[in-house]
Amino acid sequence: MTTNTSKPTMAETTKVWAKIGVLSFGGPAGQIALMHRELVEEHNWLSEKQFLNALNFCMLLPGPEAMQLATYAGWKLHGEKGGLIAGLLFVIPGAIVIFALSAMYALWGQVPFVEALFLGIKAAVLAIVIEALIKVSKRASKTAHFIPIAIAAFIALFFFALPFPIVIAIAALIGLFNVNQFDNSSSQAIESIQQTSIAKTASTITKWLIIWLAPLAIIILFFGPDHIMVTIGLFFSKLAVVTFGGAYAVLAYMGQQAVETYGWLSAAQMIDGLGLAETTPGPLILVTQFVGFKAGYAYAGFGGAIAASIVVLWVTFSPCFLWIFAGAPYIEKLGNMPRISGALGAITAAVVGVIANLTVWFALHVLFANLTTKSIGPARFILPDWTSINWTAFAITIIAGILLLKLHWGLFKTLALCATLGIAASVLF
Repeated sequence: MTTNTSKPTMAETTKVWAKIGVLSFGGPAGQIALMHRELVEEHNWLSEKQFLNALNFCMLLPGPEAMQLATYAGWKLHGEKGGLIAGLLFVIPGAIVIFALSAMYALWGQVPFVEALFLGIKAAVLAIVIEALIKVSKRASKTAHFIPIAIAAFIALFFFALPFPIVIAIAALIGLFNVNQFDNSSSQAIESIQQTSIAKTASTITKWLIIWLAPLAIIILFFGPDHIMVTIGLFFSKLAVVTFGGAYAVLAYMGQQAVETYGWLSAAQMIDGLGLAETTPGPLILVTQFVGFKAGYAYAGFGGAIAASIVVLWVTFSPCFLWIFAGAPYIEKLGNMPRISGALGAITAAVVGVIANLTVWFALHVLFANLTTKSIGPARFILPDWTSINWTAFAITIIAGILLLKLHWGLFKTLALCATLGIAASVLF
């Protein structure tokens, strides 16, 4: 069965990409939920299958999957120009906020008002995430094998901290060898598949490799191989290639290198930087910008901080456009091959488990002030201190859920009201 989707103008999509970029709080779970609501439910620009196939593909790539999903959607609607606009507008608002907060942090230390400012927004995002998890689960679960894989993925991640790529790889193998259970290729219209060639793909890869690496080569030639900007550029370029599973998957490695090896900041400052990234729009991997800012600021003040921030942003996100623009033309074509479609179907089930894991993690951190890690044999998991529940966040989450699910308010209106409630609560209580 073919799903009819509408074809918007560039101006229409640009407005939505800007909206998503400004409202993309809550890490990948919240961002994926927001995009699903906007692209599939509200505007019908992508079908459910197109959205899930793209999400599966982005989950396999290094880098922020939500930003890459936005880039793919933009590419799908308006080619490379559309993908570039979507990807940039997803990143730029958060990058501007992170830069401003990093500057305030450098001048005054911690920025406690940020937590109060975004309390209501995070609570509202939690309601959006839960809503999306329910909808995606219902629409994606088409076989009896779907639920066991989703549950197994959640358990593997939440209780055993199994590496994200391993979870996805196991799911892909299950789908690959159980084609009849997961193949959904017939539901996608063949005529909607983008055509490409090996030569065109090679040209795309070459162009984006130059865009990514040429500025770094210029910095090396101009400053020499031992300059701090070169060190920053090379380190975060390497990080961009190995960040499978998002910011948290690579945080330990990045923290160890930035704190212990390079001495760019302290462990406490690293944690503060993650806190800033969590409470602002955009991908959580923007914590790298905070690290780069601190390194550049220590070396050459605000001038160095600005230069380092630009270098970090460039080498972190340029590869994302490379992965998407090179691979995007093949996503739907691969999705219509039975074995590949079976693998993608199983990955979809695992991705629901991934989103469920992120939802639980996000809910625990929004609703509770104190969390402890418990161990039972090989299992390790987070438990909340129920006495530390944030009743303000809980109440705002309930209100947001009612506004979204029952009264069908728009996202901007809901987030604006919840932000106001959060600020009011911080003043009153």
